Amino acid sequence: MKRTTVWVTTAAALTGLAACTSSGSSDEPEDKRPASAPTALPALRTAERSTERAETARVRSTTVMGTQLSLTADGVLAWRDGLSGNLTIDYTGGTAAETMRGLGVTSMEARYLSDAYYARMGDTFAAKMGGKHWLRYAYDDLKTLGGGADLADQMRSTTPNQSVRLLLDSGDVRELGRETVDGQAATHYSGTVRVEDVTDTELRRRLQDADVTAETVDIWINEKNLLVKKVEKTSTTNGRVTQTAYYSDYGVKVAVQKPPAADTEDFKSLVSQSSTNPT
Repeated sequence: MKRTTVWVTTAAALTGLAACTSSGSSDEPEDKRPASAPTALPALRTAERSTERAETARVRSTTVMGTQLSLTADGVLAWRDGLSGNLTIDYTGGTAAETMRGLGVTSMEARYLSDAYYARMGDTFAAKMGGKHWLRYAYDDLKTLGGGADLADQMRSTTPNQSVRLLLDSGDVRELGRETVDGQAATHYSGTVRVEDVTDTELRRRLQDADVTAETVDIWINEKNLLVKKVEKTSTTNGRVTQTAYYSDYGVKVAVQKPPAADTEDFKSLVSQSSTNPT
């Protein structure tokens, strides 16, 4: 398999998780920031703690990365002891999706466990892999990706409450009023976050490693002080990125099983094989 294809399949799988949990960079001009609303901060602190303590949730999301990739993701996540969960990712458009479609992959099941994440790529892909349907990405091996960014640390440390945490570091956070999200009342908060202002050292390092400078974050908090929706907008060299995620069923049971070893190909081995057929 060509090296280019290896990176595309890896990036596509990573993006599914990012849509549910993480963040990017914004192009909103600094001079357009409205005045800060410090009265919103106590409510956001409560929401951040409540969302973190919930430990599990059902998630559905959409991501559009310019002309490169668009996808939807649906599943459950747990963050009680690192990140784990199951997601079904559907590739809906973009050049990367076309590459995936050429491999016979329009939808993928992703399983996140403590040591690695696993991606089920489908029958056509399996035919190219000696019959194996699953790719295993050990977190330690992911350190070789991302232009120096520690993707392993990013994947294991990122949780849904991070969007709330980031907004707490916004210099212009404001409350925009009450709205209805999935049939329930929620309060809408919005702000622009500059990475240099992020107070969480590890989070700031991860964002800087990913070449993020700032981002716009919109979140909706329900009457139980839980995050029910987030929208993050970014601008990158590949175009504008928009991620929207909805959260529900907090406390849902999350049980993730490791795929059969006999049906699993290791990512590190795949990279080694692709070095003989680079693009």
